[in-house]
Amino acid sequence: MEKTASKTKLMVLTALFAAMTCVATLSLHIPTPGTGGYIHPGDALVVLSGILLGPIYGGLAAGLGSCLSDLLSGYMIYVPITFIVKAVIAIVCYFVYHKLLAKVSSVIVKGIITGCFSTFLVAAGYCFFEYFIYGAGAFASIPANLIQGVSGLVISTLLLPLFKQIPDFKGII
Repeated sequence: MEKTASKTKLMVLTALFAAMTCVATLSLHIPTPGTGGYIHPGDALVVLSGILLGPIYGGLAAGLGSCLSDLLSGYMIYVPITFIVKAVIAIVCYFVYHKLLAKVSSVIVKGIITGCFSTFLVAAGYCFFEYFIYGAGAFASIPANLIQGVSGLVISTLLLPLFKQIPDFKGII
């Protein structure tokens, strides 16, 4: 019975994080000149999804929530790209935070380092996929994507200590 309850809780948390990621992405759009993209706080939830839900459920929450926001915002061409990039970011964030930095005791330091990996993956992931659409013009999006990644780094690092206070996440962070 307990295994079923914990599996149900994990599925509910996955859906909740997907919804929060979508809402955070849709709530604040700061357009980036020349790229057609935008900076948003949703990347913070992508990082947190990976850290808190694990690689599979965190990747699903991050990918689904982010691509749903692209779908609702009219960025149809980016829906599959966003799903892949954000899911990979959440998966990498899990492994960086829990495996690579396992011996680091400071939540803030772990959050900053994990956020740096996320920032790099946002810029590299979108540049890689955009290269097939825009050619060399894809490199113009790197500065804006780095800024987007840094915003996710800052917000997720600030939120990590707050999530540590939630009973369901105490043993995870």
